[in-house]
Amino acid sequence: MLVEFVTDANHNFLSLFAGLLNVPVENQQLLVPASLGEGFVKLIDLDKDFRMLIHRYRLKEELVLKRIGTNEPASWISLIFYSNEEPVTLVSSDQAVQQFSRFNDQAIQIASNNLDSVITFPAHSEIYFTVVALSAKNLHQLLKLNRPDPLIETIIRPEGSFLFYESLSAEAQIILKQLAEPQQNGLDNFFYRTKVQSLLYYVFSKLHNRQSTLHQPINKADTEKLSLIRTAVLANLAQPPSLPQLAAMAGMSETKMKELFRQVFGDSIYNYYQTARMEEAAYLLRHKGYSVSEAGYALGFTNLSHFTR
Repeated sequence: MLVEFVTDANHNFLSLFAGLLNVPVENQQLLVPASLGEGFVKLIDLDKDFRMLIHRYRLKEELVLKRIGTNEPASWISLIFYSNEEPVTLVSSDQAVQQFSRFNDQAIQIASNNLDSVITFPAHSEIYFTVVALSAKNLHQLLKLNRPDPLIETIIRPEGSFLFYESLSAEAQIILKQLAEPQQNGLDNFFYRTKVQSLLYYVFSKLHNRQSTLHQPINKADTEKLSLIRTAVLANLAQPPSLPQLAAMAGMSETKMKELFRQVFGDSIYNYYQTARMEEAAYLLRHKGYSVSEAGYALGFTNLSHFTR
């Protein structure tokens, strides 16, 4: 199933999705019919130009969400929180494929509404993600920075496109699960606004703590190249990445590649590789039944005593 939509202020994803499923929207929620799967999508209006969409369902067929960036200057920010147990993929073009959930680095995507993306969820997989969308003006008023921050200024005063990724903590995952639970005590809106503000505080605290200088403009071509670089780094976690080879493959200078990679992912390429290697080791131990020595050797750890620490 393909769902294609444009990210502008007037877009109503819930109505579009309901039309494709041929189901009604009641109380800003749709229920997936048993013939197609199970679960729900719920829209929550938190304030003017501030809303949340909770996706929690399992479909009998593959779901492809194709977001088409607006041609207008960026004015809205979307934060997508992925907490799927099973991997899903995101592409910024037909060739650039990125994995979610197996590696936690991209569990949160912060993007301007003028960037394209395609998210693919396999059939019969648990789909659980939450989208928070708000205007740049609204976010600016909400954050009320009391000292300059070049990175956050890029988001609240957008002059071009931006894209950042962050990891998802256990505390943030708990909040996301709480948001998906029914609230019927008369304080629903207050509950949702409080929880969403906690998520926003978590995300922007992480971004605020990045050692960033002035933000470099990023375009669709850059996002595709960074996706290729990330895919190459993760393709063989037993082998440390070669920066000259990565730069040549992406058609970037090493300097630009390193700066943009750190800007988008919040860390150097090598540190990113090391983190992914440890996350892959945890995945092999937890989900694939590998022993510690098997996981260590598979990922190129020559000193297993160091690996077990």
